[in-house]
Amino acid sequence: MKEVKKLVYLHGALCEALRLFPPVPIERKQAVKADTLPSGHRVNGNTMLLFSLYAMGRCEEIWGKDCLEFKPERWISERGEIVYAPAYKFIAFNAGPRICLGKDLAFLQMKMVAAAILRKYCFIVEEGHIATPTHSIFLLMKNGLKGRIMKREV
Repeated sequence: MKEVKKLVYLHGALCEALRLFPPVPIERKQAVKADTLPSGHRVNGNTMLLFSLYAMGRCEEIWGKDCLEFKPERWISERGEIVYAPAYKFIAFNAGPRICLGKDLAFLQMKMVAAAILRKYCFIVEEGHIATPTHSIFLLMKNGLKGRIMKREV
């Protein structure tokens, strides 16, 4: 576990992947009673709100001009440490009282699996293949991800 915590760039790459391709691309919330959002917008009771995590991950207002770029470096500080974004900005694990309790464990598991696989194999995406999302509750790729897995030479 100590070794996995040192994998800062991998952590950044995972955050970027989750920012651009959240597993649940659309969230639904419903107000139990009238409330005012942090933005100042009023919400009536029983109002259903739908918001697109997929779109939010590509929003220039939230992520800046390079929002469409895959940049693991945006999650790494000048000192080489992990930069944590507020949960309402990086919402792949939900936020507030509904935040995923297993977020840290999920990152640990993703890093361990990725490190174990990437240590022995490399994955090359088929040239010209475009990963197109499907319309679904969960973000899936239409036609999968075409590529080759090759054993690394040690």
